[in-house]
Amino acid sequence: MVVLETERLQLRRFTLDDAAFILRLLNDPGFVRYIGDKGVRDLDAARGYLQAGPMASYERHGFGLWCVGLRGEDTAIGMAGLIRRDYLDDMDIGYAFLPEYAGMGYALEAASAVMAHARGVLDAPRVLAIVDEDNASSIRLLEKLGFQGNGVVRAPGSERDVRLFVADSE
Repeated sequence: MVVLETERLQLRRFTLDDAAFILRLLNDPGFVRYIGDKGVRDLDAARGYLQAGPMASYERHGFGLWCVGLRGEDTAIGMAGLIRRDYLDDMDIGYAFLPEYAGMGYALEAASAVMAHARGVLDAPRVLAIVDEDNASSIRLLEKLGFQGNGVVRAPGSERDVRLFVADSE
């Protein structure tokens, strides 16, 4: 089910058929370094991640992380969307792309569409973002979207702090 479209991209709900893509994305060294090791090592675990994460979020909240693909093609290149975390006061934006699609503006294009959806369709007064302090490209992207730094936060069970960013409705 297509949720959003941009000039070059299509964002749709994940299905269990996306397990091979998720397995690859979640084990990419950049994903593990900046987002974390989700422990997904095989297709069954990838399907479990999809069911417990994005697909459960669609049912619970009406939004979640969506599969980002090239418009007009059946090529998954990343994920982007909104997440509702128990330890944050508001929804937050998340995104990750395969390394061969980095530097082409896809993350900014997808994240811009997600923010427009959050503000326009979901009427979110505020959207948060959490990012590893060493992830300079992600921080630049958030700043382009109008996010401002707002301290640090630590997820329950985590051993490290991450930077918290906030974008209020304009």
